[in-house]
Amino acid sequence: MITERGRQGGQIRMWTEGVPVEPHAREQIHNIAGLPFIYRHVAVMPDVHLGKGATVGTVLPTQGAIVPAAVGVDIGCGMAAVRTNIEAGRLPDELKAIRLRMEELIPVGAASHRTVPRHAERRWYGKLKTRFERIQEKHPALQVKSSPAEQIGTLGGGNHFEELCLDEEGMLWIMLHSGSRNIGNRIGTHFIALAKREMEKQSIRLPDRDLAFLTEHTALFNDYVEAVGWAQDYARANRDAMLEAIARLLQEFFPDLELTAEAVNCHHNYVEKETHFGASIWVTRKGAVRAREGDLGIIPGSMGARSFIVRGKGNPESFCSCSHGAGRVMSRTEAKRSFTLEDHRLATDGVECRKDEGVIDETPRAYKDIDAVMAAQADLIEVVHTLKQVLCVKG
Repeated sequence: MITERGRQGGQIRMWTEGVPVEPHAREQIHNIAGLPFIYRHVAVMPDVHLGKGATVGTVLPTQGAIVPAAVGVDIGCGMAAVRTNIEAGRLPDELKAIRLRMEELIPVGAASHRTVPRHAERRWYGKLKTRFERIQEKHPALQVKSSPAEQIGTLGGGNHFEELCLDEEGMLWIMLHSGSRNIGNRIGTHFIALAKREMEKQSIRLPDRDLAFLTEHTALFNDYVEAVGWAQDYARANRDAMLEAIARLLQEFFPDLELTAEAVNCHHNYVEKETHFGASIWVTRKGAVRAREGDLGIIPGSMGARSFIVRGKGNPESFCSCSHGAGRVMSRTEAKRSFTLEDHRLATDGVECRKDEGVIDETPRAYKDIDAVMAAQADLIEVVHTLKQVLCVKG
C-alpha cells in the first residue's frame, strides 16, 4: 500500500504498486481526496483509471454527502458467476453455435426484449415496479415510454459481456457483467444534473463540476438514496435473469446441466451505508467490489486473460474493498487507433468471440495486466478460483 497526502491535505491510500497510474487519473484522485466530507482517506484500487469526476477503481468514504457522478450512470453495474457440472471434455470443438444462440437470446447494446419474457415479469411485477412508480411520482423527469421490465435480462454495451469459462479443475462456469441499463442511466444523469444545480444555488466552487454533491438530510439527498438503491436492486435482478436464461440455453446443448453452487453476484458501481472505524458512513465504490472478510467477489480480466473468483480479507484500510477488474490502460479511441484486427485476433486466440473492428476497443491489450493488478492487492483478497474464457459475447 502506498500512502500519499493530497494537495488540500486529504489522505490517499493506493494499492497500485507495480501498476501504472496515468497522470490525469492521479489528478482526479487528488481532487476527490480534497473534498471536505471525505472520511479518513480515499482508497485507490490497482485497476484505477480516469473516469468522469472520480476515477474508476476508487472507494469514496463520505460523511454528510454523496457525489452522484462518483456512483455514475451505470448504477449497480457488477458481475455474476456460477459453476456448472459440465466438464471441459464435454465441450464441442466448435463453440460458435452456442455463442450465436446466446447473442440471439439476450439483447445486447441498447436493445430491449420485444415482449417481456416470463423470467423478467417475475422480477418486475411486485416490489420493483411499485418502488419505481413511487420514485417517478416525485421525479416526473424519470417517466419512460417503455417499461424497464423490457430490459431485465439484457446485456448492454461497452465493456459488458457474457462468458463461458473453465476453472482450474476444468469445470464450466457462466459469468457475466452488466448493470441497470437505460433506466439506471436516466436516474444517474438526472441526479447528477440536480447536484450541479444545487452547487450553483449555493455558490459552491469545486475543482471539477462532476464532483457536485448532495447534502445528507435534505429531500433531494433522500430521493437520490431511494432511487439509487432501487437501481442497484434492478441491476441485480437483471444479472439474475441473464444467469437463468443462459443456464436454460445451455441445457439445449447439455440436457443434464446443473448449477453446482449458489451464484456469486456483486455490484461494483454503487453506494451503501456501512460502518468503518466505528463510524456510520456512506461508501461509494466506483469500480470496486466489497471485500469484507469472507465475501465472495469476481475480478474479471479482459477478453483473452484470466478472471478470478475471490474471497475478501476484510482489510479496513481499503474500507473492505478490492478492484473490479483489470482496468483500462488506454481510451477506447486510442485502442481503435493502436490495434489492428490481426492484433485482436492473436490476443483472443482460443476464445470463441467476435473478431471484428466493432470490438477492438475492448481488445485485451487495452487493459492493464490482470496478474499485476492481482499482485498489487494480495492483502485485500485471496483467489478461490481461476477462470479462463472459452467463449465471450461482448455488448
